Amino acid sequence: MELIRQIWVESGIYQISGGQISMLAVCLLLLYLGIVKKFEPLLLVTIGFGGLLSNIPGAGIAEPGGLLYLAYEVGIKSGAFPLIIFMGVGALTDFGPLLANPKTLFLGAAAQFGIFATLLGALGLTELGVMDFTLREAAAIGIIGGADGPTAIYVAGQLAPNLLGAIAVAAYSYMALVPLIQPPIMKLLTSEAERRIEMVQLREVSKAERIIFPLLLLLLVALLLPTAAPLLGMLCFGNIMRECGVVDRLSDTTQNALINIVTIFLGLAVGSKLSADQFLVMSTLGILLLGMVAFAIGTASGLLMGKMLNKISSTPINPLIGAAGVSAVPMAARVANKVGLEANPQNILLMHAMGPNVAGVIGSAVAAGIMIMFAS
Repeated sequence: MELIRQIWVESGIYQISGGQISMLAVCLLLLYLGIVKKFEPLLLVTIGFGGLLSNIPGAGIAEPGGLLYLAYEVGIKSGAFPLIIFMGVGALTDFGPLLANPKTLFLGAAAQFGIFATLLGALGLTELGVMDFTLREAAAIGIIGGADGPTAIYVAGQLAPNLLGAIAVAAYSYMALVPLIQPPIMKLLTSEAERRIEMVQLREVSKAERIIFPLLLLLLVALLLPTAAPLLGMLCFGNIMRECGVVDRLSDTTQNALINIVTIFLGLAVGSKLSADQFLVMSTLGILLLGMVAFAIGTASGLLMGKMLNKISSTPINPLIGAAGVSAVPMAARVANKVGLEANPQNILLMHAMGPNVAGVIGSAVAAGIMIMFAS
């Protein structure tokens, strides 16, 4: 009888709290969204499963000495996992559309306005007593507006590790919801005539340009803003491996095996932070709401910049590509192309939208460096 009692007392059912039950439900929801709805499955499946493991009482896998704890300490707290993923993104990304139409750099820059607007909004809500965020926390929340998961995780790990779980879930959820969130904003801020605008074919970009650009980008930005060097440096290194043509084996490993392995442990490590005491608080709701506002403002800013460029440019620019200035690569570019095709079946905007999309990745890395520099 004593043995049965001991087994019962040490069981997870006996030890589980109401908060842990709620978090298990949240994690099952993330798994549902990833598996059934296919919303960012590479991250939501791993984050959701990591959250399940970390909320099982007595398992200890997310506590000191456990696998998920070690993954967090080694990969997230140090910043290693997001940086390695940024290297993979660089290896997967073609900078050609940006180089062929450099004006689209302004669209990517404009879309980062949501990051700084949300930073000010979070501080304003704190000043009014609605929320309670420090400057470091507000900066980490603002970066959600860039719709760049690795950047959001990197900044949160550096500035607000206590908010990491909520920020990661918000960032990847909004990235997954790009096809639902952006089209209404795009149609609200552009006319039917603007959505019909056809753009001229992009010029061919030489191999020399493709190699020189990431080198110049890194040196110019990093020397002015050293805190942006880690993210931007890994992005440019990955792209150099892709474009130089002499390290194909390294480029292939970075694009496939390495980024996949790191994605697994990144998701599990983030999931380890989905504990009830950190996630089931009012600040999480604030983060989700502010993240949505940040993403909407970023989309709107890119569209408005696109409208302005179209008026002053000698060649037509479809404002829809401005919405791709957020960093959700390549989903935001695909959405811009889809909305353009709905207005004009001959309007192929995908490659044009990849320019501001790539610029958005660069812009989010620069914005992250600014946040870390001023909030640290």
